[in-house]
Amino acid sequence: MTFRPESTTDLSELARPSGAFAMLAVDQREALRQMFAQHQVEPVDDEQLTQFKVAATRTLTPHASAVLVDREFGLDRVLAERAVAPGCGLIVAADHFEPAHGELVGWTGIDPLVDPHEAKRLGAVALKLLVLYRPDAGQRERIETVERFAGQCRDAGLVSIVEAVSRAPVAGGTWDRDEGVLAAAAELGSRGADLYKAEVPLRGQGGAAEIRRRCAQITASVGSPWVVLSSGVSEDVFPDAVELACSEGASGFLAGRAVWASCIGAPDVEHELRERAVARLRRLAAIVDETVGR
Repeated sequence: MTFRPESTTDLSELARPSGAFAMLAVDQREALRQMFAQHQVEPVDDEQLTQFKVAATRTLTPHASAVLVDREFGLDRVLAERAVAPGCGLIVAADHFEPAHGELVGWTGIDPLVDPHEAKRLGAVALKLLVLYRPDAGQRERIETVERFAGQCRDAGLVSIVEAVSRAPVAGGTWDRDEGVLAAAAELGSRGADLYKAEVPLRGQGGAAEIRRRCAQITASVGSPWVVLSSGVSEDVFPDAVELACSEGASGFLAGRAVWASCIGAPDVEHELRERAVARLRRLAAIVDETVGR
């Protein structure tokens, strides 16, 4: 039997009846602006991002166990328009991004404008923090940030979700992104967060046995349930990647791009969300229901 870490925190408001997580992410910010910019000549303004987030939330959350929304472009309107379906848990992104090292998101920290107690009052059940793992710098800062974030969530009665993403060394040179995925889990996966969010090993492109081996290593490193994200994984590959991860101890997914990215640029985005993104999300939910419950 696959070892599955036990959480001391009630995660049921984020989970499906099966206990699996089928969570939707619409918290992308400047990266989402870039995605729209690839399909149009006119500037992508903030309102366009917000309208997409509201539409995706309204259309997809009836089929998701939780939804992740950002403060900058999504939260206020999503709440004002009551776009989150009943029974779908609300997660608020508590990360602040800045460009650095030639990357659009090159530095992250805790957003001081996200008050955990206020988020709970607004209906959130969890906060999420993105942390960039680099092999040559920042270990102490990363650990301290994760521990502080987990403590802030705990004090407010919120679930804490930590997402670690492997990035190149600050000093440059050769590096192994996939070894960084495993190293990040070992470094940050047992620092007090209630749920860990990991990149898919090998972006789902390696042999199944190797992907499973690496997922099992993440399970052994992380002291909480964990889920996969979809950035860097094509929508065609992601369902198989989710199944492989869950067969080795993952408890589901928290993903956006593999669900809705191909809708961007369509003549009728909302139609594409209804006709295609819903089907993808429902398929993913069925996979985690089946695999996690084995």
